[in-house]
Amino acid sequence: MTGGRGGGLLVAGTTSDAGKSVVTAGICRWLVRRGLKVAPFKGQNMSLNSFVTREGAEIGRAQAMQAQAARVEPTALMNPVLLKPGGDRSSQVVLMGKPVGEMSAKGFFGGSGGSSPGKALHGGRQKELFEPVMACLEELRSTYDAVICEGAGSPAEINLRRTDIVNMGVARAARLPVVVVGDIDRGGVFAQFFGTTALLSPEDQSLVAGYLVNKFRGDVSLLEPGLDMLYGLTGRRTFGVLPYAHGLGIDEEDGLRVSLRGTVRESVVAPPVGADVLRVAVCAVPLMSNFTDVDALAAEPGVVVRFVDRPEELVDADLVVVPGTRGTVKALAWLRERGLADALARRAAEGRPVLGICGGFQALGERIEDEVESKAGVVDGLGLLPVRVRFGVEKTLARPVGEALGERVEGYEIHHGVADVRGGEPFLDGCRVGSVWGTHWHGSLESDGFRRAFLREVTAAAGRRFVPAPDTSFGTLREEQLDRLGDLIEEHADTDALLRLIEEGAPAGLPFVPPGAP
Repeated sequence: MTGGRGGGLLVAGTTSDAGKSVVTAGICRWLVRRGLKVAPFKGQNMSLNSFVTREGAEIGRAQAMQAQAARVEPTALMNPVLLKPGGDRSSQVVLMGKPVGEMSAKGFFGGSGGSSPGKALHGGRQKELFEPVMACLEELRSTYDAVICEGAGSPAEINLRRTDIVNMGVARAARLPVVVVGDIDRGGVFAQFFGTTALLSPEDQSLVAGYLVNKFRGDVSLLEPGLDMLYGLTGRRTFGVLPYAHGLGIDEEDGLRVSLRGTVRESVVAPPVGADVLRVAVCAVPLMSNFTDVDALAAEPGVVVRFVDRPEELVDADLVVVPGTRGTVKALAWLRERGLADALARRAAEGRPVLGICGGFQALGERIEDEVESKAGVVDGLGLLPVRVRFGVEKTLARPVGEALGERVEGYEIHHGVADVRGGEPFLDGCRVGSVWGTHWHGSLESDGFRRAFLREVTAAAGRRFVPAPDTSFGTLREEQLDRLGDLIEEHADTDALLRLIEEGAPAGLPFVPPGAP
């Protein structure tokens, strides 16, 4: 960390969801507790779980969480390219926090196709974005003592290596050492470590310093012979074995921390304060975005949150949430096909609570005019709120602050739909009719006073004897979770060796593992 340029490290993974995001956050928290000024970075992110920075830029929520772990304000520099899937083959491209167009996977990763903003270059739009991605990384390294970079998927995706701007492409250009994370809970972690290394070119392999085992259950001494053999095969050490940690509700990007007909995984287990629990059902709509909106509910003692896809699962729910989605029209069709639309209408008629957030709010309205997202034209909504929505080309990205139910509320907005509210009681720039609420604001339930007031309203309408805990602080819980991630690194990783990597880079003379990249 000399010459005005901070040190760095790339945390890669053997697969998606290997634990790159949480390991990166843990390293950030460990380093900041040592007194270093640290920033997270991910050159390219594919996620529907996003966040709005204070300057109005949209980035992945994982990078916002990592910035919180580093105790710095998140900025667009930390995630310059964000891809928001709109279907199996296309995504919205967000560059430096602003949407620049829709593109097919073929058009982005290679070849031509899609409605690219500007002329697509040979090798795809991704190749064109390499220079701005590296400029962001260099700007961070000129400001911070250390930049901890997160990879995407696997660095051994040989079909994408030529235009890579997030894994070994970044590591090679910035001369960053690489630690590869593997999820041993899935099994096959030794083969994943070996195979990942052996499919990289000699130049890429020279930066892969070693491995980090994640989610281990049991006696580490039983694992050590395998780690010794892995060293013998690759010439690379394992920098730590992180135990499986329960109760970490940390933002992710590659997939939901839920399974249908299952509760939100790893939510806080605590008895209810009152006589009853409160049951929350979240409709698992297609292209669900910002599913973390319900994390604050799951953190409340006695609140049970489930993601559901069948109407009968709404029957015993005290609150139904229709969450955000990148495809409001598609979500409407899904709700109708599944019979959930009729179930929601029955709930509204009976005065039973329903909350729509962002795309879910739009779906609860009377009519949607969409020539932007789905290009479906005029589509009837569910008619539960007096709202008409018109999709505009410009995306609203904002960090609103307001008041509802007598409490201060903070949130963030990410939407193309413009709501024309034609009645009901005002509610966070949306409206309320009876026990049906709708708002474009994500994150509002993280405001503790408002969340408690809202749960009291839900409890009264549902006829439950549930009592919100008087002292639950979502912000405090999040800080405790981030400290636990820092503890995992500090207690179970070789921090001296990691610090040397960050400061000095990959050690010289790392052996080549054949066969290498094709």
